[in-house]
Amino acid sequence: MCRWAAYLGEAVFLEDILTAPCHSLIAQSHCAQEAKSPTNGDGFGLAWYGDRPEPGLYRDILPAWSDPNLTSLCRQIKSGLFLAHVRASTGGATSRMNCHPFISGRWSFMHNGQIGGFEKIRRALENSLSDAVFDQREGTTDSELFFLLMIDEGLAGDPQGAVSRATSRVLEASRRAGLEPALKLTAAFSDGQALHAVRYATDAHAPTLYTSTLRKGGGRCIVSEPFDREGGDWQAIPPSSFVTMTGDGISIRPFAPTAARLALAG
Repeated sequence: MCRWAAYLGEAVFLEDILTAPCHSLIAQSHCAQEAKSPTNGDGFGLAWYGDRPEPGLYRDILPAWSDPNLTSLCRQIKSGLFLAHVRASTGGATSRMNCHPFISGRWSFMHNGQIGGFEKIRRALENSLSDAVFDQREGTTDSELFFLLMIDEGLAGDPQGAVSRATSRVLEASRRAGLEPALKLTAAFSDGQALHAVRYATDAHAPTLYTSTLRKGGGRCIVSEPFDREGGDWQAIPPSSFVTMTGDGISIRPFAPTAARLALAG
């Protein structure tokens, strides 16, 4: 499984989370402690927000620990809202288009988890997308497709509802294919204003999720696993939870699939 980290608050250098801490995201790319595999070397990516509504994006297929450009960028870029991801592929080629985060307009999205039996339901899910949303498909991953399902289900106006309905579309596609639905979904996404996250699984093993305040900058992080176990007041997010962070604080609400707005064909 992948590892990721996101931040919202006063602008800080990306290195304060991604490279400098003892168990930073870069360290987790080769020695993760709470993932199925300790190595997340199938590429990485950053999405950060600044003075423009759309995020900046940097992705590459190198392991995060071996790219000196990444270290340099993290030392120089300062942002009050960013998402970063190191990838351990569960399917799909190692290519830039398959590296997270994914972007659509002002929205950015990254995912740790997997759609079980994806190759057997991929075509049905892609065919269920509206033409305008399908045209945004660039890679081959289940993660990018889930993001597009969220957009199709009204992400711009109803973030939690869009994730709930996208989840239902995946589960229904699995049932129609004669599969036992199997989805692991720990994801973060943002429109440049609020930062959202979800932790959900169809079994009892939802990928981990934690949040804490950042001592430098006074903002808040949400991460796959803590990057500073000695100094942080880390709070584990319970399974089946939806998190929203804004400048006013954080809310954690129950999460469950709801009926999709757009039905699957056939």
